[in-house]
Amino acid sequence: MAQLIEVDDQEVLSADENDKEETEDVAKKSSESDAHSGSEKSQNSTKSLTGSAIEHYFENGRRYCSESYYMPNDEEEETRLAITHQAFLHILGGEELTMARMSQDVERILDIGTGTGDWAVAMGEKYPEAEIIATDISVCQSADVPPNVFFEVDDAREDWTYSEPFDFIHMRGLTGAFRDWAAIYTVVGKHLRPTGYFEIADFGAIALKESIPDSYIGIYNGACQSAAEKAGTPLGLDHLRRTVFESAGLGVVKSRVFDVPLGTWSPDPRKKVAGKMTLISSLEGLEAKSLRLLTRELAMKEEDVRDLCDKVKEEVMRPDVRAFVPCQFVIARKLLT
Repeated sequence: MAQLIEVDDQEVLSADENDKEETEDVAKKSSESDAHSGSEKSQNSTKSLTGSAIEHYFENGRRYCSESYYMPNDEEEETRLAITHQAFLHILGGEELTMARMSQDVERILDIGTGTGDWAVAMGEKYPEAEIIATDISVCQSADVPPNVFFEVDDAREDWTYSEPFDFIHMRGLTGAFRDWAAIYTVVGKHLRPTGYFEIADFGAIALKESIPDSYIGIYNGACQSAAEKAGTPLGLDHLRRTVFESAGLGVVKSRVFDVPLGTWSPDPRKKVAGKMTLISSLEGLEAKSLRLLTRELAMKEEDVRDLCDKVKEEVMRPDVRAFVPCQFVIARKLLT
């Protein structure tokens, strides 16, 4: 069988001395004899995309689709997610949707936490013969999608009911979404074909090239991390550590971290566009990420959270501090005996 997915170097947001990369062959070779059985299209797969079952919750002027998940699902957040999609594209060079290279023969793709569905729609257009299932706990996807893309309301924290495995499973922007990432990765492995790959990407916390004593960015990051830990869903990039994947039976094939500038301060022209998009996404995400966490877990007042976010924005916009965010991509696959 021809290899459907390859992992190698490609033109991405240029690496400098601060960008970190790991590439490693999985120690135990996957079988190439995985049979791609035919499937009925996903009208019969799991749960259909209907908004009637989604209950909305309103707190601090934002709308949420869950009592527990900390991120909102209102129009402001939909706009931010669309901008974030563009940021990811430019981090990977401008047009690439994945760090892994995929053949046009890929058959089944799963996108967990699809958000506005921009990635799934773009994949459907790029791989018209593939069946693409995109799931989320919220309904905010466009009704105008390619015929091979199927949106479903589903919670990845519950049982996965897919009857056939996937060639490629994708997640991004889900830091803080799960209590037990190893358990999630274990389920991912169960639903991957032996030759399949799993790719996940996330942004870390805002950081500064030039530190500021007692910075509001540090106060904000510390408060959000404390609140998330209290809620049992830590933020950051710890869920992308190699040991977490290995504990779930997955081997990391490639891991790469990019320090993405917030704004256009980088002299590298390829980083300027990514930096501009990531700046907008990050500034718009300050309140989105913190309002529910800090008011619920740390009992902060709404106006105090918004005031802290405003102060963080002022610091980020200072050209002398050169703010950035780490963005990590990991590609993994099953470890087979």
